[in-house]
Amino acid sequence: MTASMLHALLGGALIGAAAGLLLLVNGRIAGISGILGRVTSADLGDQGWRIAFLAGLLAPALVFGTGTAQLHPGWTWAVVSGLLVGFGTRLGRGCTSGHGVCGLANLSGRSLLATLVFMATALVTVWVVRHGGLA
Repeated sequence: MTASMLHALLGGALIGAAAGLLLLVNGRIAGISGILGRVTSADLGDQGWRIAFLAGLLAPALVFGTGTAQLHPGWTWAVVSGLLVGFGTRLGRGCTSGHGVCGLANLSGRSLLATLVFMATALVTVWVVRHGGLA
């Protein structure tokens, strides 16, 4: 097992553990888009766990670095990508963490369909980026 495989395994286990713990302790689903979307509109007592959860997502990247991931340069791509992700999250009524981690664990048919769409979109995106188009 390579170091990157070990990191992926550990990361997945931590995500699963955090999602399970949040459900057990707070009775909440670990859908990141919902947590982030309600961090400013939630009651003061409800904001604390949301901020802590989001900080826990960012902390490893700040402590250990971001690895070899590279982003396409320019603000235009970042803004367009962010808007597309936000639109897709609203359209799909949840994000990859809510559907792919929590929804599948609850055997949700809607989450299975959403996750299949996420994966198909990812495959098409990789194809377009690596090969310069669909033709």
